[in-house]
Amino acid sequence: MKSALRILGVLSVLSGGVCLSGCGYTLAGRGSSLPASIKKIGIPMFTNRTTVFNLETTLTAKVRSEFIGRGKFEISPDATGVDGLLTGEVTSVSIVPSAINAQQLASRYALTMTARVELKNTRDNMVLWENPGLVFRQEYEATGTQTPGGAIDPTAFFGQDTNALDRLSTEFARTIVSAILEAF
Repeated sequence: MKSALRILGVLSVLSGGVCLSGCGYTLAGRGSSLPASIKKIGIPMFTNRTTVFNLETTLTAKVRSEFIGRGKFEISPDATGVDGLLTGEVTSVSIVPSAINAQQLASRYALTMTARVELKNTRDNMVLWENPGLVFRQEYEATGTQTPGGAIDPTAFFGQDTNALDRLSTEFARTIVSAILEAF
C-alpha cells in the first residue's frame, strides 16, 4: 500500500513537471525576446574611440563568447549574410583615483567605460535593441611594491589595470547579452 502511494506521489510530481515544461517557463538566461527569424547574429569588431589599446578586441570577443554560451544563435564576425547585426562603440574610458593612502597617493582607482550598442534586424533595418549610454565601472587596488619615494611600482599598477579591464569586459558582455535576450 505504501509503495503504491509512493509511486502515485512520484507520478504526480513527474506529470506536474511535464505540464510545466510546456507552459512557456524557461531558465533565466536561456529564453529570448528576439523574433524567431533571428537565427544568425553578426558581431563585427566594435569601434574603439578611446586610447585604450586593444579594448575593442577584448569586448567583441567577450560578447561573442557570451552569445555562443547561450547556445541559441549562430554567431558570425561578419556584418553581411546575417539576420541580426550587433554593433558597438566604446566612447570613453577613464581611470581616476577613488581612495588615497597616508602618503597622499592614490591607493584605489575607478575604471569607468561608456559605450553604445545596437542590435538591428537586417531584413528590415529595424532596431531591435539599443542603449546609447551604457556605463560600466570597476574598481581596483593600486597594490604592489612601493619605491623609496612611496610611489607604487608601475608594473604592479598596470597588472591591476588589466585585470580590472578584463572583469569590466566580462560584466559588459553578460549585461548586454542578458538585456538583449531577456528584454530588460
